[in-house]
Amino acid sequence: MNDASIERCHLTHLECSLTGDVYPAHSRAGLSAAGRPLLVRYDLSAVARALTKDALNGRPADMWRWRELLPVRRTENIVSLGEITTPLLESPRFARRIGAPGPLLIKDEGRLPTGSFKSRGLSVAVSMAKELGVTRAVIPTAGNAGAAFAAYCARAGIESFVFCPDDAPESTIAEASLFTPHVWRVNGLITDLAPLIQGGKRILEWYDMSTLKEPYRLEGKKTMGFELAEQFGWELPDFIFYPTGGGTGLIGMWKAFDELEAIGWIGSKRPRMVAVQSRTCAPIVRAFQAGHSEAAPWEDGFTEVPGVRVPWTVGDRLILQVLRESEGFAIAVDDGAVAQARIELAASDGINLCPEGAATLVAYRECVRRGDIPDGACAVLFNCASGLKNPVPAPTRHIDRHHAVDYSRL
Repeated sequence: MNDASIERCHLTHLECSLTGDVYPAHSRAGLSAAGRPLLVRYDLSAVARALTKDALNGRPADMWRWRELLPVRRTENIVSLGEITTPLLESPRFARRIGAPGPLLIKDEGRLPTGSFKSRGLSVAVSMAKELGVTRAVIPTAGNAGAAFAAYCARAGIESFVFCPDDAPESTIAEASLFTPHVWRVNGLITDLAPLIQGGKRILEWYDMSTLKEPYRLEGKKTMGFELAEQFGWELPDFIFYPTGGGTGLIGMWKAFDELEAIGWIGSKRPRMVAVQSRTCAPIVRAFQAGHSEAAPWEDGFTEVPGVRVPWTVGDRLILQVLRESEGFAIAVDDGAVAQARIELAASDGINLCPEGAATLVAYRECVRRGDIPDGACAVLFNCASGLKNPVPAPTRHIDRHHAVDYSRL
């Protein structure tokens, strides 16, 4: 292995998202001394000199084509399962039915290796863990993150431990169990798992990959923003609707847009970012509507949309900052409308959303109804996982082939 791959890495330091204090690059970092997420910073002038659009066009259409803006130094440390560029799907029939004033597109993250957008963040985070010599790691999860984490750790040869609420979706927890025997259900919410993880750190010496408690997972998630910019011809959509639990992807995309502008690939135009949560667990919505810069924990937060069942996130300040800087907003939806919206889009446009993706559809429809989407505005909704991971109502009608069939009643 020569040093060519190191030359493609332009990481300079880590920075506290609250104070701006600088921390060394390529370290097993957690939160800053202020208890806030660390952000990865690059020499963007060097990136602008090293990376051209022509060079990018000649690379495979995968997440790792953005190497100059990712933190992994050595190619042999990349832990990949084939992270493709995910498609933008039009939804013309549903859009017409609800009177959408502009194009409605869905970014289908369910095409990624572990069936969700968690593949992006965990691919980069586990790659960095490998590069930093980590041999054992742990994650709290509502479902999909644990499955992706366990898969990438297995690929890297890192022993993995997964903790999840005992009501987490069976499909994703079973998926995680394929890759590691260390999967534990816990009686409580995802925010109740932190003391267990902290308690085991001294004894098991595991590396904590909780959302935003290490800096590198965010770097994988930001590639969603890179892809959108490229797919829109180096412009950006007018709105992005994003199901928001921990909010890593929302924060990451905003970071991606700033980095692309810094290297001269896009202008100053930004999408209005919309955080979508459930009415029964909506700490970001409540804080945004109250004009607060931080979100208080949501008491006894429960929702049937597993990915947004996050009563509080350490990224609360960053999420609220993004919403305000983008002139976006936060909106809560009723759980009862989510399953029906999923069925409607499947029947009208053949797209099988996960519950979180369907929540963004409910939010978009409500915004159309109340006139929040201007004429001609293009909106992108994030379907963060494959609908195949989630149960749907089973058909109950039956034909007895031994009797005459009344075809007029079919």
